[in-house]
Amino acid sequence: MLRIANTENGQVRGLPAADPRVTTFKGIPFAAPPIGVNRWRAPQPAENWKGVRDCFEFAPISVQDTPGVGDDIYCREWHVDPEIPMSEDCLYLNVWTNAKSAYERKPVLVWFFGGGFQWGYTSEMEFDGERLARRAIVVVTVNYRLGALGFLCHPQLTIEQPNAPCNFGSLDQQAGLKWVRRNIANFGGDPDNITIAGQSAGGGSVMAQMACKENAGDFKRAVVMSGMFGSPYEVNEFFLPQSLEQAGKKGERLFDYLGVKTLEEARKLDANYIRNKYSELRNNGEMFFTIVQDGHFCTDDPMEAFRNGSRLRVPVMGGNTGDEFIEYIHAADDDELVKKAKKYFGSKADEFLAFPEAKVKTNLGYSPVSSPELGVKNAFLGESRQKDPKDCYYYRFIPDIPGNDSPGTFHSVDLWFFFETLAKCSRPFAGRHYDLARQMCDYWANFIKNGDPNGFDINGNMLPEWKPYTHADRNEMLFTSNGAQASTENNSFLMFLLDELK
Repeated sequence: MLRIANTENGQVRGLPAADPRVTTFKGIPFAAPPIGVNRWRAPQPAENWKGVRDCFEFAPISVQDTPGVGDDIYCREWHVDPEIPMSEDCLYLNVWTNAKSAYERKPVLVWFFGGGFQWGYTSEMEFDGERLARRAIVVVTVNYRLGALGFLCHPQLTIEQPNAPCNFGSLDQQAGLKWVRRNIANFGGDPDNITIAGQSAGGGSVMAQMACKENAGDFKRAVVMSGMFGSPYEVNEFFLPQSLEQAGKKGERLFDYLGVKTLEEARKLDANYIRNKYSELRNNGEMFFTIVQDGHFCTDDPMEAFRNGSRLRVPVMGGNTGDEFIEYIHAADDDELVKKAKKYFGSKADEFLAFPEAKVKTNLGYSPVSSPELGVKNAFLGESRQKDPKDCYYYRFIPDIPGNDSPGTFHSVDLWFFFETLAKCSRPFAGRHYDLARQMCDYWANFIKNGDPNGFDINGNMLPEWKPYTHADRNEMLFTSNGAQASTENNSFLMFLLDELK
């Protein structure tokens, strides 16, 4: 087995995974520590080392709120360890490979975790790459800076470093991807067959990387899980890029809150002090959470780039869970619903109100719809209008999820299934869940290998056919308690909303 590998900075030694046919390399530096003068700079080259570096443990997680101290579903689900090491020195990645030599050129997955660009880390237990590695895929998980340390924008930064004034967490991801291109052949991977993937903010990160022209040729396909959003009602600015001016004003307010005047002073502050003060400010609405249109890394809204075909056009797999990010019309009664419908749909308000779904009322509002489902399908329809459209495969994750909290298909729960890591979860999953996870991981592996999820499962059985989602053929793959089930969209209400999407 390949236990020692070369990198551009020196040799690294990995350990056998639970399956000794797989080797894991944890905590490989892909950039210099972003500390001191490197704080709020684009990632710099890592230093060389002599001898063989033992890569046996995950590196410290990015500076963020301490995990595992609350009782929310995510603290119960996987952010379980408040003692996990944390450091501003965090630019490391991890590799799982079942290669026996450095000459095998296996397909590669580069994974970006989610967490609202505020939380998350590569060592979360659901991100174990072993099951994919057993399917002959080299898995790489890349860490990146978060919160104010990863996404600060400030006028002084714009003046000092105009070519990289912000988006540092996104630049970390990009640096990790380019490190993979340069080094992954030494781990048995194929640098010309890379898939980038992520979920939630990680999915949004994939969208941003696809919109960045500097990444041309660095990946062949992409997976966006719960990372595209659209609303037929109010435009949600949370998901829109900000201008340098908008984001810079937030940076000025953060400096005032930190008690500093200059960038030099801010770079000398303790990272945990910045974290604590930023957390206070964030809880009052001042969040650094999205990419900024800086004219370099980000020149366009990634969703718009997908719709109009200006992104890096590669095949995409994307979808959502059934119960996440539901949008509503917030109206006190039927009369206000009519007024809101006229506001949102103008001359088509009566057509909207004629749908039974428009009159559905919950304790949160009228007319519930899935924002990520609309976002994914809207983007895929945009691709289908392009010349020589690339295949786009839509899924919806809707099985039963066990547990005393009756959680439904909550945001992120599908990660246990795609990575086939259910055995690490505390939920009482049954055989049907393991069968579904195996199918989902098989589809994912097939897509990573050749841009098409179809083919055989790990046991050699033909998977149910999954066709692309296009304007002419609204094909879906439903991941249910009874396994993968192909379907065709026939929801006229949803199709109306897609036509009217903002």
